[in-house]
Amino acid sequence: MTCRQRPMMQSVDNGASIEGCGRSIVRVMSHPFAGRYDLHEQIGVGGMGSVWCAWDHKHAQWVAVKVLTQSEAGTLLRFVREQSLRVQHPHVVAPRGWAADDDHIALSMDLVRGGSLETLLGDHGPLPDSYVAVLVDQLLQGLCAIHEAGVVHRDIKPANVLLEPTGSGRPFARVSDFGVATRVGEPRLTGRGHHVGTPGYLAPEAATADPAPAADLYAVGVLGRRLLTAADPDALPAENPSALWPLLQQLSATDPRRRPRSAAEARTLLAPYLPSGQPWTDDAEPPYVFDQLAAPAPTDTPTQVVASGVTGAMTRASVTAPGTMRRLSPGQLRAMMAASLTLAAILLVIVLVLLLR
Repeated sequence: MTCRQRPMMQSVDNGASIEGCGRSIVRVMSHPFAGRYDLHEQIGVGGMGSVWCAWDHKHAQWVAVKVLTQSEAGTLLRFVREQSLRVQHPHVVAPRGWAADDDHIALSMDLVRGGSLETLLGDHGPLPDSYVAVLVDQLLQGLCAIHEAGVVHRDIKPANVLLEPTGSGRPFARVSDFGVATRVGEPRLTGRGHHVGTPGYLAPEAATADPAPAADLYAVGVLGRRLLTAADPDALPAENPSALWPLLQQLSATDPRRRPRSAAEARTLLAPYLPSGQPWTDDAEPPYVFDQLAAPAPTDTPTQVVASGVTGAMTRASVTAPGTMRRLSPGQLRAMMAASLTLAAILLVIVLVLLLR
């Protein structure tokens, strides 16, 4: 049984996308986690735990579940904070339930099936201006709700912005992974001078100042410029012909006083660039967000979950459903077609050489 068509990142700590942890196995679970979640397929793993496609027996629906160990006090505090972040907004994926099983704890959240912005960048490369404008606006909408709740996300990046499968239509983005989020005015879990977040998206003041919404806006500016260029944060060009570029540079200004005062103000500045329709569909290769997850097998499919005593990361041994077909991304299809044409050309040359002998 498989719940995944290709690796995707759903609320994954540190943005890692790794299949299996390769660590020693010390515990076996053949029952639902905490009697509630049947973990079917791992869809991400990071420094603080693993993320699974899971069946929630309590609500009888598929969800995403982040499983982490509660062996360290810092991890447990972050778990408590993340669980308390119940921001209800269409463009936010926040934890909505939790359960504990021995030395492991789990957070459940909506299962978002279209991968992440990191996935889309890998498939498509640079995105059209109009498409980026829609994505940045939705990201700012989510941040409006997050900041109004008194929370600073602190790890805005493409891997933490998930997408619903909308094909080539209007994208639908959702902010995820509150693993290092904090409430404004709450005690820091790390000392000053210690960087929390992802290099390249960290605001210059993040290591010395208390967390503030302005740091999230800085990350949005970097993310938006990366969507336009597909360049790494440390290799972004100084200039770009996009009309969005000056606003994105303002968002990621080194001096936080030069940035918009809030996500709402940033949305106001962005409004003139938002398209009313879907102009990117006229492009030769429009962006396409497809369903990254196959339909899971019935919940009684024989499986076995194994856990590592080192980090608490879990993996499941399961039988893949026969006949399951993997859907390829547009980029993969182009690569496959190019390889096929190359092979056909080589075979044709060989045949001609043989005939002319």
